[in-house]
Amino acid sequence: MKKILLIEDDTVLRENTTELLELSNYLVINAPNGKVGVEVAKEILPDIIVCDIMMPELDGYGVLEALTKNESTQHIPFIFLSAKTERKDVRKGMDLGADDYITKPFSEDELISAIESRLAKASILKDIREKNQKKGKLKETEEDTEEIRSLNDLKNYFDDYGETFQYSKEAIIYKEGNNSNYIYLIISGLIKCHKLDEQGKELTTALYKEDDLFGYTSFTQNLAYQESATAIKKTVLVGLSKKALTSVLDKNHKVTLELIELLTEDLAGVKNQLLQMAYSSVSKKTANTILKFAEKLNHKPENQIKISRNDLASVAGIATETLIRTMSSFKKLGLIEIEGRTIRILDLERLKEIC
Repeated sequence: MKKILLIEDDTVLRENTTELLELSNYLVINAPNGKVGVEVAKEILPDIIVCDIMMPELDGYGVLEALTKNESTQHIPFIFLSAKTERKDVRKGMDLGADDYITKPFSEDELISAIESRLAKASILKDIREKNQKKGKLKETEEDTEEIRSLNDLKNYFDDYGETFQYSKEAIIYKEGNNSNYIYLIISGLIKCHKLDEQGKELTTALYKEDDLFGYTSFTQNLAYQESATAIKKTVLVGLSKKALTSVLDKNHKVTLELIELLTEDLAGVKNQLLQMAYSSVSKKTANTILKFAEKLNHKPENQIKISRNDLASVAGIATETLIRTMSSFKKLGLIEIEGRTIRILDLERLKEIC
C-alpha cells in the first residue's frame, strides 16, 4: 500500500481528503503544518506528498525547499494543493520543483489521477536512477534519449524535461503566424486549433485532449504556425523546443516513424472533417460534433459536457444560429438535454445513427 503524507492546516479539509484517499486504498499520514510535515517526511519517507501552501509555522514553498535539500526526500513526488490560482503562484511552485499543482476546490478524480500519474513517473525515474547507479555513473540527458523507443517514451521525456505552461479558459497558446518554437504535450485540459476563412469566419481544424501532442508545424524548418491554438478550458501543457526535439529524433528513428504516423492520422482527420463540412447535412454535422466533444472531454455519454455554442458551430462548420436551431430539434426528439451551456446526451444510439 502506497504511503501519502498530507500536509494541511485546515482540519475539515484534511480529514475529508484523508478519507477520500483511504477509500482509494492509500495509507495516509497527516501533518497539521509545514514544520511538522518536514519532520514527518524525513521520518517515514512517504511515496508521495500532498501539501497546502498557506500554512502556519512553515508554508508549502518552505516545505518543498527543505525536502529538496535533503538527500533522502529530494526524489519524493510533491503535489501542491492550494486556493492560490494566479499564474505567478503556480509558476513559483513548479520552479521550486513541484510535480503538480491542484487548485481548491478539486474533484476526487482530479486528485487521484494526479497522484497515480506522479507515482508512476516516480517509479520510472527510480528505475533509471538505480540502473545508472549500478553502472557507477549518472547518464547525461542526451544519453537518456537513447532509451526513447516509442511515442509513450517521448511523452515521458516531455514530462521530465519540458517547460510547464498553464492557461485559463479561452487563453491563446499561439496565433497563426507566430514563430513555432515549441511542440506541446497536454497534461490536462482541451485545446482547439483554428483558422479564419476569407470571410473572417472561424474554422476549427483540430481538437486535442489530455496526452495529445500538438503544435508540430515543422521539426526541421523555422516555419510559422499555420493555425491558432486556444484553450477551451483550464489547461496545463509541457513544451519542448524544436531544437531539443530534433536532437531526440536524430537519435531515435523509431520514434520519428511513430510521429510520422501521428501526422498522417491528423491529416486524415482534417480531410474527413473538410469532407463532412462540404457534403454532410446540418443534422449530421451537429450530431457528429456533439459526439466528438463528448469523446475529447473524456466524458461518458450520460455525463454533461460544457461547451460554447460558438465552439460547436466552429467545429461543425455551420453558422451558430443554424446549430442552435438543430440542437433545439434534437432536444424535442429526446436525443439531448440542454441547460444553459451544458449538454447531456440522452439517446446515444439514435445520435450515432444520424452520423
